[in-house]
Amino acid sequence: MIINAVQASTPPLVLIFGPFDPSGSSSLPADAVTCAAMGCHALSTLTAILVQDTASIEDVQPIAPELIDDQARCLLEDMNVQAIKVGPLYTTESVSVLAQIAADYTHVPLVLHLGHLPDESLIADIDTEDVQAALFELLLPQTDIVVASHNLLEQWQSQGAFAGTDADTPAQALLHFGAKWVLTSGAPLRPGHGSYLLQGQDNHTSNWAWQAPPVRLSDADGPLACAITAQLARGLDIHVAVETALSRLQAQGGTNSFQPGMGHRLINRSTP
Repeated sequence: MIINAVQASTPPLVLIFGPFDPSGSSSLPADAVTCAAMGCHALSTLTAILVQDTASIEDVQPIAPELIDDQARCLLEDMNVQAIKVGPLYTTESVSVLAQIAADYTHVPLVLHLGHLPDESLIADIDTEDVQAALFELLLPQTDIVVASHNLLEQWQSQGAFAGTDADTPAQALLHFGAKWVLTSGAPLRPGHGSYLLQGQDNHTSNWAWQAPPVRLSDADGPLACAITAQLARGLDIHVAVETALSRLQAQGGTNSFQPGMGHRLINRSTP
């Protein structure tokens, strides 16, 4: 009876891969706050240590890929993880490790949140184009849903990142690389109106209203990517998970923000 009670009280477990952001604005530990607000418990595997404030990233120290692998498998072999969220990765080796872990745990939904790749001057011996190519070729085929901003994907398209595909749009290119679903924020719906656009492999599309943040925010889509992961951990399918995450975030204050320093405003993830 005691064991059953303990099992019944265990919240859904979400494993987050990401860097340690000391400003608390993104990745770890910010995602842990979002997970808690969604009723989930966050486990974490560190991919890098950042030297950062609210204005900029000054240094990136990637974690050795074997340590990423050891820590993740230690957690996955000990606990029943219900969903995985992958944030910034900085080396092709770390992407390869994540892809192999995902291949070994195909029953666990994987959310990939794409963001701007760091300036190469911040990391020794790194080629961001190689990292980007590894993400597309190795990790996207293991990904259940990609979350990215429309502006970021448009920028990557203008830089030739999707030149090897015959896709009409960047989101369709990500589907071509193997992602099952792609959710873009700020996708043009009609003149003057944007949307959260969800597209799937079967040509299924859905959209929800999107409004541009009134101010520039750090990690604007981070809470959404984490909230979707939390809903997938609860067993919801992709469409319902996205819809529920958007509704929950709106109910919890959406993009309420504050400015603790001299740089960007931060999303107040602790807003009740």
